[in-house]
Amino acid sequence: MTSINHIVVDELHTLRDVLRWATSQFNASELFYGHGNADSFNDALQLILHSLHLPSTEFPELFADARLTTAEKQAIAELIERRISDRVPVPYLTHEAWFAGIPFYVDERVLIPRSPFAELIANQFSPWIVEPDNVTHILDLCTGGGCIAIACANAFPTAQVDAIDISYDALDVANINIEKFQLEGQVQAIQSDLWSSLDKQTYDLIVSNPPYVGADEMATLPAEYRHEPASALEADDNGLALVEEILLHAADFLSPQGLLFVEVGNSDYAVMEKWPDIEFLWLDFELGGHGVFLLDRAQCIEFNRRYKQPQL
Repeated sequence: MTSINHIVVDELHTLRDVLRWATSQFNASELFYGHGNADSFNDALQLILHSLHLPSTEFPELFADARLTTAEKQAIAELIERRISDRVPVPYLTHEAWFAGIPFYVDERVLIPRSPFAELIANQFSPWIVEPDNVTHILDLCTGGGCIAIACANAFPTAQVDAIDISYDALDVANINIEKFQLEGQVQAIQSDLWSSLDKQTYDLIVSNPPYVGADEMATLPAEYRHEPASALEADDNGLALVEEILLHAADFLSPQGLLFVEVGNSDYAVMEKWPDIEFLWLDFELGGHGVFLLDRAQCIEFNRRYKQPQL
């Protein structure tokens, strides 16, 4: 591990000093930013403010010229060292990630939330969902830390939300977040390999951000991604194995007017090439992001009809 020059750290005095220095260190180290922050300044800002127990959403001018204690500077320097030397994403260092305007607990048992689903949830999936009050049951497949499920619960406060994951470790994190926001009566974390452990409940809205990274893309990911659980990123069949299982059985769990939203990221072209007969509706996002498609129940029935393998 490259050691931070603590003589230099001792020469820093104010919050402004430390933020400028950390930003410069991050820039010089050519870090990757893609886990909640877009650049070195915001990465450093979130790390430092969280360490100081200050609100981490914007730069606090009131405290900009406040002097930091030696202990505070040492703690920040250690976090900066881990960010640079080990390429640990900031949310894993702070155990906090913001999604849909909500601060979630995260650790290396789950992915750091960064899905464009946040924009859809904020708009209550408009214009595709016309009457939000009619949404009574929501399913989040591959929930990870529960961020999408909990954000959906906030957007649809009268709906029951089932949060599904195969990983017990991920569900431990999801339950931390469910308890944090006191949603035990609305959000239920369930261990299941996709549909396998679900009852015959039908859902008005099914959302999923499953593992969809193929082996070739996985090999090119920056070092920061190596801290995330590989099983939550990578899937067989060029990233489409789990997507296919979702599509084959979704109709059985959708209500008559139910909708399925699935994120596949950079595997969007692979989806269209593998299943060219399905008219996926690919969504546009004002805040950035891509690779999310929408199907209704009739389209899911058609997918099953065309692509279900005959039983031997």
